[in-house]
Amino acid sequence: MSEHTAPVVSAASVPAASASVPVSARGRWAGIAPRTVQVALALFFAFASALPKLIAHASAAETFDDMGWGSAGMYAIGVLELAGAIGLLVPVLQSAAATGLSALMVGAFVVQIVVFDGQYAVTPLLLMVPLVLIARARREHNADLLRLVRRRG
Repeated sequence: MSEHTAPVVSAASVPAASASVPVSARGRWAGIAPRTVQVALALFFAFASALPKLIAHASAAETFDDMGWGSAGMYAIGVLELAGAIGLLVPVLQSAAATGLSALMVGAFVVQIVVFDGQYAVTPLLLMVPLVLIARARREHNADLLRLVRRRG
């Protein structure tokens, strides 16, 4: 073989992947991406959605007055959104929080259709997609949560 010819490597001569081989970049992203989405959703629900309701920002107050829910409805929804945002960051609560926030988004969609003639109705649907995926991906935590609740009860 001349010095310019590359050696031939067959598939049999390449070692198989084992536990000692570091996780591939794809494997790392598979774990990091859902957590990143969860944090982004938690920040959105806490600061962009719940906070204006909890501080009675004029835009939130006006919207809830238009719906006829007043400040009590505004504060109730704000508390639910904040609780869901916190729950998305607590491992044992992630699936339950994502499920609860998804249910809240179903209600938001209905309100957008019925009260506001469909204006911005797509927003709750867009938020529901990652929430449903998180609820499904983190569903193994539901058994842990159930055990905790039964132990306390």
